[in-house]
Amino acid sequence: MMTDIRLYNTLSRGKAAFVPADPSRVTMYVCGPTVYNYAHIGNARPVVVFDSLFRLLRSVYGEQHVIYARNITDVDDKINAAAAAAGTSIGVITTRFADQYRADMAMLGALPPTLEPTVTGHMGDIITMVARLIELGHAYTTADGVYFHVPSMPDYGKLSGRNLEDNEAGARIAVDETKKHPADFALWKAAKPGEPQWEAPFGAGRPGWHIECSAMIAAQLGETIDIHGGGHDLIFPHHENEIAQSTCTHHGAPLARVWMHNGFLTMDAEKMSKSLGNVALVHELVAHYPGEVLRLALLSAHYRAPLDWTDDLLEQSRKTLDRLYRALASVSDVAAEPVIPQVVLDALADDLNTPKALAELSGLARAVNTADTDGEKSAAKAALLGAGSLLGILGQDPAEWLGATRDGAEGETAEIDALVAARTAARAARNWDEADRLRDELAARGIEVTDTRDGASWRRVA
Repeated sequence: MMTDIRLYNTLSRGKAAFVPADPSRVTMYVCGPTVYNYAHIGNARPVVVFDSLFRLLRSVYGEQHVIYARNITDVDDKINAAAAAAGTSIGVITTRFADQYRADMAMLGALPPTLEPTVTGHMGDIITMVARLIELGHAYTTADGVYFHVPSMPDYGKLSGRNLEDNEAGARIAVDETKKHPADFALWKAAKPGEPQWEAPFGAGRPGWHIECSAMIAAQLGETIDIHGGGHDLIFPHHENEIAQSTCTHHGAPLARVWMHNGFLTMDAEKMSKSLGNVALVHELVAHYPGEVLRLALLSAHYRAPLDWTDDLLEQSRKTLDRLYRALASVSDVAAEPVIPQVVLDALADDLNTPKALAELSGLARAVNTADTDGEKSAAKAALLGAGSLLGILGQDPAEWLGATRDGAEGETAEIDALVAARTAARAARNWDEADRLRDELAARGIEVTDTRDGASWRRVA
């Protein structure tokens, strides 16, 4: 029996059963990076969120039936500025940071998307769409380029809930006397000296930001897709404008059946911002924390809720993984193939309820720790591994995770296990002096011991 998935749709402002147009070809598009600099952990939240949805969809519909596209924006003002500052071409900048982005996201356990379209690779599709919007009367040319005429779409604003009056008064709408309406936005920007440009029937230049995604979606996935995702900050104007462009081009066909947006990530309760200097870069974080710790931290809150990024969150995530890997290490001699438990599948099928799924993981770890027979141990291990695979964690060897091996330290694991066991015995006998002495000895070896209701676990910290 197929698991029923329920997703919150930003457009309808409610949760409903997810029904793809074609179960044999489930389509999802998520706005990807503009590659001019390193990705910060806030950029990584939508990647991990929608990677989790990708995994869920694949488990329900089959890996070969889910097509996930995440674009790369390789034409942009910031890219131009970075290239000019470095005295090189935009291609050098975009290749470097696109490669870094892929490496960073892989460190967080994100599967590669099925498709990775680029703006420069779809310039012909973009030009064709702009020309079509002009032809249909939804766009017009000026000396500055081509603009979409917002009043030509009567229900513009339905995703964000903004009307034309809101847009006209909004601080984000630039004053431009060449536009017919203050809310009109650029589809094509006329060429400027020294900037990359492409020839088009309406004049040489480069695309505006919003038209790029509309064109790439149509070219790669079709007129109407099942799911469109991104951060909450993209609802307006980016996704609102995507809807306008695509719907008007395709004679009213909706761009997406379901719109999903993840909440903001803050740094110690303050919005992460480069101007504030509180940006945590992924490639720097992974030098101090395993990628799985970062991934678990990003999944600890529901995707639609805000998430506060703190040292405490990271340490708690590390300890949770230590506990889970310790459970797996205890049954390392038992064979088991991963089996996704229904309780975890159901949690994720309920609008990606990752906190509930993670709570179920704790119960699965307890089942491993309390299993008696080899059959019980195998079944419990299979369920824990299966749940981990669905969440994108627990893919490492438990011994390696727990720091069980180190160059020139053969046999040290057994010694540490013996010390931890002796300390546990001392605590049980209420011999606190001996327990403290053993803990100090372990600390001197760079070993941190954590006491839980499931027993003591240890990990190497130095």
